[in-house]
Amino acid sequence: MRHLPRPAVRDPNLLVGTETSDDAGVYRLTDDIALVQTVDFFPPVVDDPFAYGQIAAANSLSDVYAMGGVPKTALNLLGYPDDKDPQFTWLGPILAGSGERCNEAGCTVVGGHTIRDQEIKFGLSVTGIVHPQKIWTNAGAMPGDVLVLTKPLGTGFITTANRSRKCSDSLLGDAIRCMADLNKAAALVAMNFSIHACTDVTGFGLSGHSLEMALGSGQRIRLKLGNFPLLGGVEGFIKSGYFTRANKSNREYAQAHLTLTNGLDPIRKEILFDPQTSGGLLFALPIAEAPRFVNALKTAGTICQAVMGEVLEGGKPGLEVVP
Repeated sequence: MRHLPRPAVRDPNLLVGTETSDDAGVYRLTDDIALVQTVDFFPPVVDDPFAYGQIAAANSLSDVYAMGGVPKTALNLLGYPDDKDPQFTWLGPILAGSGERCNEAGCTVVGGHTIRDQEIKFGLSVTGIVHPQKIWTNAGAMPGDVLVLTKPLGTGFITTANRSRKCSDSLLGDAIRCMADLNKAAALVAMNFSIHACTDVTGFGLSGHSLEMALGSGQRIRLKLGNFPLLGGVEGFIKSGYFTRANKSNREYAQAHLTLTNGLDPIRKEILFDPQTSGGLLFALPIAEAPRFVNALKTAGTICQAVMGEVLEGGKPGLEVVP
């Protein structure tokens, strides 16, 4: 990103850019409407092409929800090895799965682009809308806020174990349902509360995304390891060493601003660095509103409503993890 040319004068209508590594860009069109724009794609994380399409779509749509926006249109992005699959056996189910999730979101697929590639890659470019005065960013957390997460953690360990055929169909099915679940319900609930900051927990893991919130907000965030919600079987896969390549890079990214206190469970703390695919929304909101918020999320049917930690008063901006 440092190689991008910088304009001599920042466009005043660019409300959210790249400065705090937020989930999407936001550009004001009128006093009442701003565009939310994002793009994401990745190789298959599961063997079922329909589920892969669902997961990729849910993941891309999530960035709009994380900004407080409503997704409106999407463009498919597809790299496909037609020489290896001349009958296109995966292509139709991928697009069908993605379309099903977009329909559920009320987001219209208006086209896309395809190229030949050595491996399948799929995702979407999504455009949403948000009121310029109602944007959530990852940079507004305030002392006294609590953090609430809406999906369990551990998809990286589960999908890695599955590639080695060491994950049961039951555990994998739970993970697929989690990854394919839209963050729509959580976002709609949150629009009725005083959300100070929000991000979705994806490839940089819980450590990376919560750290970006801490640094962007200029605050110190404390996470409670014992409150981390985990998908079934995850701790066993950690013990067996089913780490992704991103575990190491996520740890390296966070370590300069991360304090791990004494007494942490050595297995559970690895969840901090596990890259998530289509993870939940992480909200920062006033502690006084937290009980009502958690109850509202339960009523709306979100997968979990875990109170993960708090934003502290004072101290150097960064991330602290306690037992």
